[in-house]
Order: sequence, then C-alpha cells, then structure tokens
Amino acid sequence: MAPGHGRRRVYGLELAGEDDAFAAREAACAATGVEVVAPGLATARGVDADRLRSLAYTHRASHLLGHAAASVADARALVEAATMDRTGSVAVRARDVRGTAGVDTRRAERALGSALVDRGFTVDLDTPDHELRACFAGDTCLVGWLVSESVRDYGDRRPTDRPFFQPGSMAPLDARALVNLAGVDPGDRLLDPMCGTGGVLIEAGLVGARPVGIDAQRKMVRGARENCRAYLDTEPSIVRGDATRLPLGDDAVSAVVFDAPYGRQSKIERHTLADLVGGALTAARRVAPRAVVVGDRSWSEAARAAGWTVEATFERRVHGSLVRHVHLLR
Repeated sequence: MAPGHGRRRVYGLELAGEDDAFAAREAACAATGVEVVAPGLATARGVDADRLRSLAYTHRASHLLGHAAASVADARALVEAATMDRTGSVAVRARDVRGTAGVDTRRAERALGSALVDRGFTVDLDTPDHELRACFAGDTCLVGWLVSESVRDYGDRRPTDRPFFQPGSMAPLDARALVNLAGVDPGDRLLDPMCGTGGVLIEAGLVGARPVGIDAQRKMVRGARENCRAYLDTEPSIVRGDATRLPLGDDAVSAVVFDAPYGRQSKIERHTLADLVGGALTAARRVAPRAVVVGDRSWSEAARAAGWTVEATFERRVHGSLVRHVHLLR
C-alpha cells in the first residue's frame, strides 16, 4: 500500500493477547472499521483516543504513514517517501510482534531514526515531541505516529490482592474487556446479576459507567461492596437477589454482563444450572437491549430461546481444559 493512504486518515492498532478476533471486537468500541491485517496488528479508519485508553486487549493506536513489507529497507523507504505533517524531536520504537517477522528491531530503529534526521527531525529518546512506531508482524509492517496508549494498571487490582477474594474470580483484564464489549458509555447503567466478588462492577465503574450488582449469596454481596469501596469513588448499588427475578423495571439498564457458574449447581437451590442461566437470560432480555454472557460452555441455544440474537461468540482458553465461551447478545 502506498505511503500516506491519500487523504484518508488510517490508524494502526497494536493488539494484546493471542486472540486477535476477540481483541479486534473489543477495539471496535473505540475505533471504526477495525480489520486484523497481521498477527497482533489491525487497522482502523477512526480512533477515539480517550476511549482507547480504557481497552484491555489493545496496547496502542498510531496514525499510519502507511504499510510496508516486513523489512527494515522497506520501512525506511516508506518513511523517506511519506508526507510529514509535524516537526520537532522524535523517538523511534520498533517491535517484532510475537516474534513473527524475524526483524532486528534495533537496526530498524536506527535506520528509521536516520531517515527522520535526514528530513529535519532531531532525536530525543527520553522526552520526544513525537514517537514513531514501526510494528513488524508476519510479512507486514505498520509505521505511524503514536496517538494513544491504553492504561495498563490491571496488576493493581489482582483478585488475590482485593480485600475480599474467592477462588475463580475473573482477572481484571478480562472483566474490563467484557465491559467494553457490552458497549457502555460513561453514565450508562451496567448490571451484573451474578456479581460474585465484584470484578465486573469495578471495571465498569472505572470506565465511568454506573454499575449495579446482584448476587444470590449474602457473603458475595458484602464482599463485592468491600471490593468496590477499595477501587471506586462511589459505591455501586449491590443487593442480594435472584438473577432470574430481577428487581428492576423494563429497560432499566443499558447492558447486562454476567459470568455464569462453571460446571456446578447454583447456590439458589431451586434452580438447576440450565434453569438458572436460561432464567437469567430471560430476565436480562427484559431489562437491557444487549448483554455479554460468559460460561464454560455454549449458552447460545438458551440465549436464542430467551429472545436474544447471538451477534458473536468467542472461545477463550484460560488454562488446562477450561475454555470460556463469550457470547455477545443483542
């Protein structure tokens, strides 16, 4: 592809994790026209730089100078030919994404830095005015100016470090991705009717949504409240209740997110697991126009029976034989 892409502004996205389809779907809440073009890389026609900072499975977005073949010489030729809309100091950062291109990234940084110096830039590796990123993956290289980075603070909220912990709690990185996939904007109400220790509620609150939590177990309600107090300025509404009989009016929330019990019976003794999840899906359909549901098996048939359209599904391997099935429902 020719440098600059004409007048269209195109962005390169550096994806996180190993599941590019899942990462690209999450990225679509902060970008338009997302398309995976190489392992760990995608392009987009538009990017909301502020929203991108909240993504779990996208590291960075850059305003592209263009595509090149995955070689240092081709990347340098792209930089030499590209139209520049900025001046000042620059740092060049190169990546061989997942080791798929076999490129010497230090050599790439030196070569691209030299090309920029020839075009009037100065090099400042500590506090540059601009950062040029060259991402090599497979047979592709994306070269562009960094415009936004996601905030990687998930290690500060590890489940084992929270005031209240229970085994099986979802990692904050995954909880954030589910919140983003639900498509909530700041100020929207998001319901987790099986909130457990409150991980989804925390991530929803941190992106500016108004989380609402329900759980069948009194100890989980207490624990979720304690955890939310530790990370959020405002404590969400969290009450004890039955996910199949939600104490909310029709269309009361913008989205529902829940992680169904894995391979066990519900703590609500009158429900089998299938009845619990099916009932929760039916109740969620009444109170919200969209949902993200996770389980250790496919719940697509139950979702359709509850009146949902299954927009997309993803299988996410956690460890060993545990695979999380993520369902996007509308």
